[in-house]
Amino acid sequence: MRVLHLLKTSVGGNWAMRQMRELVSHGVEVHVALPDGPLIPRYRALGATVHLHDLGLAPRHPRHTLRAMATLRRLVDQLQPAVIHSHFVSTTATMRLALRGHVATPRIFQVPGPLHLEHPVFRRLELGLAGKDDYWIGSCAATRERYLSYGVAPSHVFESIYGVDLDAFKPSRAPGWLRSELGLPSSAKLVGMVAYAYPPKWYLGQRRGLKGHEDLIDALALVRDRVPEVRGVFVGGAWAGAVAYEQAIRAHGQRMLGDAAIFLGTRSDVADLLGDLDVVVNPAHSENLGGVSESLLLERPSVATAVGGLPELVVDGVTGWLVPPRDPSALARAITDALTHPAEAARRAAAGRARTAPLIDVKRTGAETLAIYQTILKTRAHART
Repeated sequence: MRVLHLLKTSVGGNWAMRQMRELVSHGVEVHVALPDGPLIPRYRALGATVHLHDLGLAPRHPRHTLRAMATLRRLVDQLQPAVIHSHFVSTTATMRLALRGHVATPRIFQVPGPLHLEHPVFRRLELGLAGKDDYWIGSCAATRERYLSYGVAPSHVFESIYGVDLDAFKPSRAPGWLRSELGLPSSAKLVGMVAYAYPPKWYLGQRRGLKGHEDLIDALALVRDRVPEVRGVFVGGAWAGAVAYEQAIRAHGQRMLGDAAIFLGTRSDVADLLGDLDVVVNPAHSENLGGVSESLLLERPSVATAVGGLPELVVDGVTGWLVPPRDPSALARAITDALTHPAEAARRAAAGRARTAPLIDVKRTGAETLAIYQTILKTRAHART
């Protein structure tokens, strides 16, 4: 089976790369179209054929969009894939505009996050571009349920999580290494988050960044009243050139927390970093499962907002703490509770790993993705006979 994957970046998107690796291991001939960038050698190493094309829709640059559509049509004509699998809203829009009426190849949009569904205009645009050859894979149950509620036929919407390497994703350094690296005493309490800095989108009515950096900073300022030895650790750099916004976050952290705000930028040792945090926070305003799957997999006490698919893993009082989004006060109370009740935090973290590990194993989710392809192709073949 030949499958063409569409990505808008080769900087992030490791979750899609892991999926492709598993598909290759099952004998799928994987092709991936994406812009040039630092992850290209890794795509080639896993056995994918790389096509260097920026196929993301660019509404402000119609010439780019027209070129992307023409390029995609030529690529599909050349490869004749059995399935086309897009992982971003912008590449999905290009795919639907370019290929509707051109080929009858099944087109899958695996939805990495529900943000566009939360705004009526963008939701109507995305659904309005879809035709009979379009399918969806929700990356959490909440996303699949949204599409069903909008009238998408159950035969056209599936569910599959972007998986994690259970064997490989584990700390390689002993506890305490991060405090030593940062010159902090062993008594310091480390509370952190792992997320790129996504700037607010004014056209969506956002005033703060999507991942909730500012909310965590404000929450930690409150936590320090009860736990003065707390430090905030922020892992992740600017997304897609949002350097000014990342600098604004750092400035806000300095104003609210002083030296207690620690910004590490983009790092490749995420498992080591998560493994040395006392509490991991996912304060997102909109999210799929996010990095909470990784913190729970490492059995770290986790606090998350009740958005998207996060409540599917973080069950309040069972596997972690769940709070309303955009509420630094509630976030502060949950963090303080986790820090001041370590035995309860450890109990919830252990329950979190037990719940999470079977769901996010990339070997299972990779095979699940292949099974979705086969179901779609089999159903379409039967419909033609």
